[in-house]
Amino acid sequence: MFKIAVILLLFCLLFRWALGSWPWQMLRADTRRGTGRGLTPAQRLEAARALLGVKEAASGEEIRTAHKRLVSRVHPDRGGTAAEFQAANDARDLLLAQRGNKRVGGDRES
Repeated sequence: MFKIAVILLLFCLLFRWALGSWPWQMLRADTRRGTGRGLTPAQRLEAARALLGVKEAASGEEIRTAHKRLVSRVHPDRGGTAAEFQAANDARDLLLAQRGNKRVGGDRES
C-alpha cells in the first residue's frame, strides 16, 4: 500500500512539473476554448473585461471598439498569435452575450 501511495505522489509531482497544474485541476478545468479556462462565470467576465480594457458598465459599442483596438494588435497577420486573436474574439462574444446584445462583429441592423 505504501508503494502505491509513493507512486501516486511521484506521478502527481511529475504531472505538475510537466504540465504546470495538478491532475485534479485538469479534471475539473473547463474544456471550452477561450477566455478563462477553468474559471467561474464571474471570473470569466472579469478576465474578458480586463483583456479588452473595458469597465463593467461598458456599452456594446465600447466593447466593440475595444475589441477592434485589441484585434489590430494581436491579429496573426500583424505578428500576434491565433490564440491571442481567438481570446479577443471570445472576450467580445462573452461580454456582448452577458449584456444581452445579440449583435456581434460588424453586423448592422437596418
